[in-house]
Amino acid sequence: MARDLAPEVERLLLSRDPNTKKKAALCSIRIVRKVPDLAENFMGSAAENIKEKHHGVLISVVQLCTELCKASKEALEYLRKHCVEGLVRILRDVTNSSYAPEYDIAGITDPFLHIRVLRLMRTLGQGDADCSEYVNDILAQVATKTESNKNAGNAILYECVETIMSIEATSGLRVLAINILGRFLSNRDNNIRYVALNMLMRAMAVDTQAVQRHRATILECVKDADVSIRKRALELVYLLINDTNVKPLTKELVDYLEVSDEDFKEDLTAKICSIVEKFSEDKLWYLDQMFKVLSLAGNFVKDDVWHALIVLISNASELQGYSVRSLYKALQAYGAQESLVRVAVWCIGEYGEMVVNNINMLDVEEPVTVTESDAVDAVELALKRYSVDVTTRAMCLVALLKLSSRFPPTSERIQEIVVQNKGNTVLELQQRSIEFNSIIQRHQSIKSSLLERMPVLDEASYLMKRAASSQATVSLTKSATTATPAGSLKIPNGVVKPPAAPLPDLLDLNSDDVPVTTSATTTAPDNFLQDLLGIDLTNSSTAGGAPSATTDILMDLLSIGSFPVQNGPPTTSNFITPGQVTKHAPATPQVMDLLDGLPSSTPLPDENTAYPSITAFQSATLKITFSFKKQPGKPQETTMHVSFTNLTSVALTDFMFQAAVPKFIQLRLDPASSSILPASGNGSVTQSLSVTNNQHGQKPLAMRIRISYKVNGEDRLEQGQISNFPAGL
Repeated sequence: MARDLAPEVERLLLSRDPNTKKKAALCSIRIVRKVPDLAENFMGSAAENIKEKHHGVLISVVQLCTELCKASKEALEYLRKHCVEGLVRILRDVTNSSYAPEYDIAGITDPFLHIRVLRLMRTLGQGDADCSEYVNDILAQVATKTESNKNAGNAILYECVETIMSIEATSGLRVLAINILGRFLSNRDNNIRYVALNMLMRAMAVDTQAVQRHRATILECVKDADVSIRKRALELVYLLINDTNVKPLTKELVDYLEVSDEDFKEDLTAKICSIVEKFSEDKLWYLDQMFKVLSLAGNFVKDDVWHALIVLISNASELQGYSVRSLYKALQAYGAQESLVRVAVWCIGEYGEMVVNNINMLDVEEPVTVTESDAVDAVELALKRYSVDVTTRAMCLVALLKLSSRFPPTSERIQEIVVQNKGNTVLELQQRSIEFNSIIQRHQSIKSSLLERMPVLDEASYLMKRAASSQATVSLTKSATTATPAGSLKIPNGVVKPPAAPLPDLLDLNSDDVPVTTSATTTAPDNFLQDLLGIDLTNSSTAGGAPSATTDILMDLLSIGSFPVQNGPPTTSNFITPGQVTKHAPATPQVMDLLDGLPSSTPLPDENTAYPSITAFQSATLKITFSFKKQPGKPQETTMHVSFTNLTSVALTDFMFQAAVPKFIQLRLDPASSSILPASGNGSVTQSLSVTNNQHGQKPLAMRIRISYKVNGEDRLEQGQISNFPAGL
């Protein structure tokens, strides 16, 4: 129908009646959108009507020209030659015209026509130097004559600025446009400030120096009451920072960090850390800024940031004394900041004698009086304060063990502290406590050499691994998004903020692609955090059959025993979140399975066997109970119903349960019934999961679990393993 009507509509475009022309132009727009091939039919008529005086006709014809440019390159070139002069005339007339009551809005003549013409100029001038040069003067006239104290005027100015930024404008005109945006930032209207910040971010690619002149105003927007403006201004400040202004701007951001809202601290902290790392030629300045950030917002600092800080400290031998003293003082004042505690505890364990004896003092420092007992007190306090966080407690135990060697008089007291964790329900902490107690009590002869300082961590190697890990995370996120069903994106539990201190690096559950070879030599573990926390994964291959350096870490954590190393990739597992399904490669006879070495055959129960419920995990905070159900005729498949009970007097929020299994098992985790776990056992959260044991009858089930939640807004994390599943699952 559009093809049949096009000639008639084109004829009506040349009618003498303005209303008919306007209707024909509007109809032409719809025809061009439906059938872009017909754009050439309307080019001549549209260009002819640009000379019309009636504003209604002009607005519709200008919009028609814009649609023609989108639909056809030929139409774009034609209108560049035949319309630019007419558009300049229209803008000049409406800008300089006297008061016209029928078109007046707040003292401005027809702002709607202004905006339509400016948008068409933007389309015609983009990428065309001649057309851009022709419209430069009229754009400058509009930018200087339009009033900015009225909303209609601001709308025209915004479109004018956007046109200037899009065409091949002169440098003076671009500066004028950026100055208009600077005035917008001082406007009381939040919408105007927001669009100005957006436009300034685009202007950074065109004229950075002109935007820099408004740096102070942009920095004030970072402190704005509106969260959208704060975030956009912070992104713009990040783009503005260079080698010359990094120190004053960083100081401003760090000062604001202390008084900023809790909701904004995460974004602000991430940006400051990124800035400091990017412009960290001065190591002392880098350390000072990072210590301030850790002190003011340590709970918001990502793991890879404080890992990188520790790597730098280990490489800067001349600043190690300054670092440990600064961190000790910060720990006394800001002990509630988790990342600060971790870095401080690590440094006290490595360089404790420097803080006690004031070794390597810098000119800018003042001596501090710290006794050996004070250093132990600081670590003990951190151990008690973070009684739920496994990573922090593990680091505290390592630091205490090292201090027992640095400060022999405190050895007996440290032993008493370490022994308190011998009965811990977390296997990692229990094992450390028992082994560390044995070192202190029985192995005095080798303790000093065993607990020497960590070797210097290879900074370049760590940064490469960090970059590779970031790329892998992005790739994994994209693939997970593709594989996850649309319905699972709206689950009530799980897809909230991930735990602040996840432990996949600590447990090395992401090493599926590392090949195992029988000729591998015993080397230091590749994972930086394993070195950092003192997890010794490099047992020598001896006649006693101890696990080699390539023994699967998860098997060690499950305390299953020693296994021969075979050719092929090791079997590890990754935690999955609700809505995901584990996808493992088919097992082959040469693949080393997680539970090799256990009895290979398990009697198969009858399909109607009732399986007893088990208490899979219990701590001071949580109790987790599993019940089981099988479908007739499907012995490999098991449906498990998990019940979570809160044993504390405080409700747990943002509750998330994750699980990991060996590669011969497939796992699907469904959403939990709620993300809030009521206090004192007043109700429970339930969750279902299904497993398929591909080696049913040969190998029993085993599972690692991880639970994250918040207590009074503070992130907590617990984990454990389940190996007491009923036989036959």
